[in-house]
Amino acid sequence: MSLRARVRRELARTNYAGRTVSLAEGAAVVAGTTAVLALAGRPREAGMVGGIGVLGLVDDLVEPHRRRADGAAPAKGLRGHLRALTRGEVTTGAVKVLGIPIIALVGVAPAGRPGPMTLVDGALVAGGANLVNLLDLRPGRALKVVLPLAAVLAVRGERAAPGPAPAAGGDGAAEGTARPRALARTALLAGGLALPADLREHGMLGDAGANALGALVGAAAVRTLPAPARVAALLAVAGLTLASERVSFSRVIDATPALHALDRIGRRAAPEPGAGA
Repeated sequence: MSLRARVRRELARTNYAGRTVSLAEGAAVVAGTTAVLALAGRPREAGMVGGIGVLGLVDDLVEPHRRRADGAAPAKGLRGHLRALTRGEVTTGAVKVLGIPIIALVGVAPAGRPGPMTLVDGALVAGGANLVNLLDLRPGRALKVVLPLAAVLAVRGERAAPGPAPAAGGDGAAEGTARPRALARTALLAGGLALPADLREHGMLGDAGANALGALVGAAAVRTLPAPARVAALLAVAGLTLASERVSFSRVIDATPALHALDRIGRRAAPEPGAGA
């Protein structure tokens, strides 16, 4: 088997409808967002988004091999990965649970003495990465959340751009606020390019793409919103994350007509039972 065919097989997944999709979409999102941020003069955010995306890609590629090797059922949710850790079992998901907050905190910490909002900002970036991943269960669903949020932050960042950047260690609004649009615009660009393949079920974000885009939107919020709004956003993200441990987002969406209709926009019809994908 050629190297190209082997890589293609490693990236192939079967989605909820039984169709074969590729995780190459998520890998491209990680590479593209990292490159765009680096070229835009945002090396700290580039490293943060790239590092978080790489952790997601490791989870995408390594965890299936580990499960096949030992026949273990996959650990699900935050509690599942932490429970596995208490048994001495280190899953790639547990590595993400520990690694993403650390990378996020380093990425948002201002130069010099960190301000009191640094922990909130790091948690918002890490929480955003996790929440978008939780939404990536149906074609286009995560992107339908990411794109409007990124658009709002891009507009707000454009209004905020002329003002001077606050000093590092102030209210926690991160350094580089004079150019807050770059982060939201990068999320818009990456999400917009990924959306057609995602809706057609040719590709999927996977942990890599979802974690990277979620972290990027979180970082855009950190660089753009005032402290009270960031605290409110973190509380909302934390509430949804905790709710996901007990309630299925897909079940709630399917049971809510407006959300179900929005979720279905642009998606292919699910195959009939017994029909080929």
